[in-house]
Amino acid sequence: MNLLTIGAFARASRLSPKALRLYDELGLLRPADVDPASGYRFYDPAQLDRARLVAWLRRLGMPLARIRMVCDAEPATAAAEITAYWAQVTAETAARQELAAFLVDYLRGKATTMPDAQPTLGIRFAARSDIGLVRARNEDCAYAGSHVLAVADGLGGHAGGAQASAAAIKAVAALESSAQADPLAALSQAVQEAGAAIRQRAEADPDLEGLGTTLTALLWSGSQLALAHIGDSRAYLLRDAELFRLTDDHTYVQSLVKAGQIGADEAAAHPQRQLLERALDATTDPHADLSLHAVRPADRYLLCTDGLHGVVAEAEIRSALSAQADPDAVAANLIGLANAAGGPDNVACAVADVVDV
Repeated sequence: MNLLTIGAFARASRLSPKALRLYDELGLLRPADVDPASGYRFYDPAQLDRARLVAWLRRLGMPLARIRMVCDAEPATAAAEITAYWAQVTAETAARQELAAFLVDYLRGKATTMPDAQPTLGIRFAARSDIGLVRARNEDCAYAGSHVLAVADGLGGHAGGAQASAAAIKAVAALESSAQADPLAALSQAVQEAGAAIRQRAEADPDLEGLGTTLTALLWSGSQLALAHIGDSRAYLLRDAELFRLTDDHTYVQSLVKAGQIGADEAAAHPQRQLLERALDATTDPHADLSLHAVRPADRYLLCTDGLHGVVAEAEIRSALSAQADPDAVAANLIGLANAAGGPDNVACAVADVVDV
């Protein structure tokens, strides 16, 4: 392999060696090889595209945690995230511009009243879960509150699946009780606590083989939503009549799609499409995807398990979310669509509307 030294890679990517060392430590841009004796870093030329994307996003002023999410996301999701970030920057710049104009007029004696404050945003929310038409028990859980939305799909094919999903929901719902200075860190800690609770349950009952759950959760913090995701439940955003998927499935089939080995149409019908590569389980440390999203008034968010997205096409989901109805009615309609498609699995969904309060 023809690798580049860190110096050569820095020149080609227009990132400093100091920045490259930082991005390595953060897991944003790992070197292809490290000399075991000297610790010297070497990079594959194929990494230049990612490095240049990082450099461009830094020029935009995007925080590193958000850059990592953009770099790891599918192109459509990454584009939506950049659009949301820039909309947030534009809104904040406009607000500062208005304040600066007021201050100039105030100091010149032309103004005596402060401009109107920025709107305060909040959410309207609902959550529902349904057993479906085939399963004997419901292992899916959903939660919606003024600060937290979450869905979880229990694994194992026994009563322990419901216990695992309930434990995951309980861990993130606990974040409702207090304000979070760092919502991403709070969600990450909640995921760790959920994983620990599931391991304790499995250790206490040897019959709970395969115990685990997916978890997709949103934590509301002012004008932002922090997102934690592990498994194949999903998060969607409906904005300006367009539907954006905010999560990637942690499945074997999705890894084939990312590698270019199969297309999206083949993935939808693949016999191993439900085989998970990551979940909250009793044997591995939880490793959730974490991201931060700027919100706008009139945004609508959906979290759902594969009992919905596995049988209802995204075009139908978009149509249901576009309805002029409250979140509870939308959630009920989505579950109705899943059951109309045969209801082969449990289904859970949480819907939230961003509103000016």
